[in-house]
Amino acid sequence: MQDGPEEQVEQRRRKLKGLREQGVDPYPNDFNPENITAQIQAAHGEQSAEDLLEIGEEYSIAGRVMARRSFGKVAFIKVHDRGGAIQVVVEKNALGDEVFQIFKQFVEVGDIVGVVGSPMRTRTGELSIHAKKLRLLTKSLRPLPEKWHGLKDVELRYRRRYLDLIVNRDVAGVFVLRAKIIRHIRSYLEERGFIEVETPMMHTLAGGATARPFVTHHNALDMQLFMRVAPELFLKRLLVGGLERVYELNRCFRNEGISTQHNPEFTMVEFYQAYATYTDLMELTEELICSLADEVKGTRKLSYQGREIELTPPFRRLTVHEALSEALGVSAEVLGDEQALRKLADLHQVTVADDWPPGRVLMSLFDEKVEPNLVQPTFILDFPLGVSPLSRKKAGREDLVDRFELYIAGREMANAFSELNDPDDQRERFRAQMEAKAQGDLEAMPYDEDYVRALEYGMPPAGGEGIGIDRLVMLLADVPSIRDVILFPLLRPKRQ
Repeated sequence: MQDGPEEQVEQRRRKLKGLREQGVDPYPNDFNPENITAQIQAAHGEQSAEDLLEIGEEYSIAGRVMARRSFGKVAFIKVHDRGGAIQVVVEKNALGDEVFQIFKQFVEVGDIVGVVGSPMRTRTGELSIHAKKLRLLTKSLRPLPEKWHGLKDVELRYRRRYLDLIVNRDVAGVFVLRAKIIRHIRSYLEERGFIEVETPMMHTLAGGATARPFVTHHNALDMQLFMRVAPELFLKRLLVGGLERVYELNRCFRNEGISTQHNPEFTMVEFYQAYATYTDLMELTEELICSLADEVKGTRKLSYQGREIELTPPFRRLTVHEALSEALGVSAEVLGDEQALRKLADLHQVTVADDWPPGRVLMSLFDEKVEPNLVQPTFILDFPLGVSPLSRKKAGREDLVDRFELYIAGREMANAFSELNDPDDQRERFRAQMEAKAQGDLEAMPYDEDYVRALEYGMPPAGGEGIGIDRLVMLLADVPSIRDVILFPLLRPKRQ
C-alpha cells in the first residue's frame, strides 16, 4: 500500500535534511544550461548509435525529472524542459561513486536536475543523454499526482495551474500558442501603421461598453473608481489628438457571470483607424483571422470540438434582420413590429422585460436563436440603434447603425463599427443611456462629458473594433472553456 501525500511529503523532507547533512545544497543557483532538449532532438534525432559515438558532442541541460527507473549501477530518468523531453542515462561508472550515491539516494520524480553529457542511443534505440555530470538543482517536497502524466481533476487543474503545467504537457502548448497569436496580431497591426498604446485601467466613469463594472476606491483622493470595462473612449480620444491608427492589447473587467465563455477578467485587442468604415474593418478582420490561422495552424480548415470550420474568405455576411428572418422563418416586416417581436419572444420562450426597447428584444431573440448556430465564420451587420450607443447611424436608416459582429463556432469573436463622431448625437445617446440607468439598467453607460468635449474638437471619421483574445485562442487551440486559455481563471474560494 502506497503512503499518502502527507507521508510522502515527510519522506521528502527527511531526504532534504539528509542532503544538507552531507553538505549538499538542495537549491543551488550556479548551473547555467547551454542547451534545451529540443535542440538535441533536432540535431541528432535521425542519427544512428554509431554516428553519435563518433560525434562525441557535449550538451548541458536542466529540467524536471518526470520518470525514473533504476537497475543497480545504472538508472534512466526522463527530463522535461521548455523544449520538450529527453531520456538521461545515469551510470555509476560515468559519474563516480559519490555523485551516483547522492543521485540514487536523494533524486526523485519531481526534482529539478542539471545534466552535462553526450547524445547516445540505448539498446532500445531511444535517443538519450549519457550523463557525465549530474546535479540536483531543486528538491521537490511534494510528490506529483499519481500517474503524473495525467492530472484529471478539472477544478484542481485550474486552482493549481503550476501543477497542471507540469503534468499535462498539452496545457503548456495552449499558452505557447496564445503567445504566438498575440505576437502575430501585434505584427499584423504594426505592419499596417498602427501604434501600440496604453490607456488607464482605472476609470472615473465606467464607459466604452454596456457592462456592469467592478468598483474600487482610491484612498488618497477619497474617490470611487471603476475597473475598465473597455478602453474605447480613451482610444478614440487619441484619434482626436491625431494618432490616426492605434491599438491596445488590454485587460478588461466586467462584473458579470462566469461560464465556459465568460471570465470577469479577460483580454481584448482594440484598434481604431481614422478614415475607415466598418466595411473596411470587415476586410481587415478577414485577412487578420486567415493570416493568423496560416501562421499558427498552417491551415484554414480547423476542427473545433468535432465541427469542421473553414476560414477561407469571403466570410458570409448577413444583417441582423436577415439572420433572424432565416432562423425563425418570418419576414422582415414582422421583425419591425414591436408587438409581433414580443409575440415571437414569447413563442420561442425568450425572456424579455416589458420596458425593453424593440432593439433589445430583437437582439435577445438573436442571441438565443441565431448566435449558437453561426458555426462557420459569419459577419452579422446593421444592429439596432438602441443597443449601439457609440456607433454611427446607417445612412437612410435612422433606426440602425453601421456595426458588425463576427461569429465563429457559435460565439462572438469581434465587434466593430463606424464610429460616431457627431458630438451632439453622442450627447443625446449618453442621455438616453442615463435614462435607462435610472430605470434600473445596471449595464447602461454613464454620461462622459469630457468625451463629448473631445468630440467637439473634432474626431476624424473612423472605424474601431475589439477582438476577444481568449475566445480566439479557444478556437485555434480547440478547447471548450475559456478557463483552458487563461492561466489563472477566477474561481470561487474553496471551502476548507
